[in-house]
Amino acid sequence: QVHLEESGGGLVQRGGSLRLSCAVSGSTLADHTIGWLRLVPGKEREGVSCISPSDGRTYYTDSVKGRFIISRDNAKNTVYLQMNNLEPEDTAVYYCVVRASPVQELCTMPRMRPGDYWGLGTQVTVSS
Repeated sequence: QVHLEESGGGLVQRGGSLRLSCAVSGSTLADHTIGWLRLVPGKEREGVSCISPSDGRTYYTDSVKGRFIISRDNAKNTVYLQMNNLEPEDTAVYYCVVRASPVQELCTMPRMRPGDYWGLGTQVTVSS
C-alpha cells in the first residue's frame, strides 16, 4: 500500500524559507506525477507545484513562480518543495499528492479522484 509522509512545515516570518519533503513508500510510482496542493479553510484547494516522474517537467501556479522550486530524488522516492520569500498568503496546509496523470492535470485539477494518493498534510504558517 502506498504511503506518503510530508514533513518540513512550520511557522516562519514573511520573507523566510521552508523546505517541504514528501517521502513515498510502498511503491516507486515511477510513472506517476507528484505534486503539492494546499488548502485554506473556506477556499478552493489549489495546486501549487507538480513534477513529472520521467522527464522532470514541472508546473507552478502563478503566485509561486520565482519563489518555489519543486524537485525529486527518485533514488530516495522523495519530492521536495523549496519555498522562498514566503508571504502570509502562502499560509495553508500543504498536501503531497500522487496521481497517474500528466503534470499540469494534477495541479490544475486538484479535486481528489479515485486512485489518487494523499499524505496527511503539513501546516505552513507565515506571519507578517
